[in-house]
Amino acid sequence: MRQCEICGKGSIVRGARKKLRGNYNPTPKKRKYPNLQSALINGKRVAACTQCIRTSAKKAK
Repeated sequence: MRQCEICGKGSIVRGARKKLRGNYNPTPKKRKYPNLQSALINGKRVAACTQCIRTSAKKAK
């Protein structure tokens, strides 16, 4: 599953807004996924979102 193993951030469904001649047209919904990266945190390899990776780097200092 595409989900952060630290904070649990997962995918969301949202509609894109395309503007044409001053009006927003109804467009199909798309699923947006978090930016997950494979990282080494506390000696374990986990799939974490970039925000969690940055936060853990700050805590390590």
